[in-house]
Amino acid sequence: MSEEQYEDDQEQSGSSGPRHPMAARFRGYLPVVVDVETGGFNSATDALLEIAATTIGMDESGFLYPDHTHFFRVEPFEGANIEQAALEFTGIKLDHPLRMAVSEEHALTEIFRGLRKSLKANGCKRAILVGHNSSFDLGFLNAAVARCDLKRNPFHPFSSFDTASLAGLAYGQTVLAKACQAAGIEFDGREAHSARYDTEKTAELFCGIVNRWKEMGGWEDFDE
Repeated sequence: MSEEQYEDDQEQSGSSGPRHPMAARFRGYLPVVVDVETGGFNSATDALLEIAATTIGMDESGFLYPDHTHFFRVEPFEGANIEQAALEFTGIKLDHPLRMAVSEEHALTEIFRGLRKSLKANGCKRAILVGHNSSFDLGFLNAAVARCDLKRNPFHPFSSFDTASLAGLAYGQTVLAKACQAAGIEFDGREAHSARYDTEKTAELFCGIVNRWKEMGGWEDFDE
């Protein structure tokens, strides 16, 4: 299915009334920033260990801001591969007594429930994933959705907004910590590689870039 065909299918469920400003800004899509921490690089075989999703809001002047973050530590699925190097990189301790991990199905179901409320509040028909190197996060999200056989995935299945590319354009930096530094966003390297922290910092970065573009006159109003 082409992107045009997919979006045409989604339009059939849209409303004919006045559009919410957020829906008008991104063609009916709600940006949701996602970060995952994993047991490796292969979404088909490696464990999903943490997932966070931050919804994006819009103020009355049309500027974006990070809204609400959903976060879960996740139990590795049965038979999942977990590389020791990945645990050392993220600092995740699977046997920590306070880890309080939940199943993939529970984490995704709760996140999707919250996102559907945000979609309704913003008049959007679908969420679009925002991530730093977004194809990685989208790949692990889609793999977990498939494993859990979830039928109501609010995310666009293959399109995303990549803040590594956006930051490369806006600031000449593609590493999250350096892009945040260039954007004037505080970034604590000791907190990095936590899904919650990285998601919230990526959300700040995304909002800052989009808002800067608006301030420069690149997007002036809500009209399509």
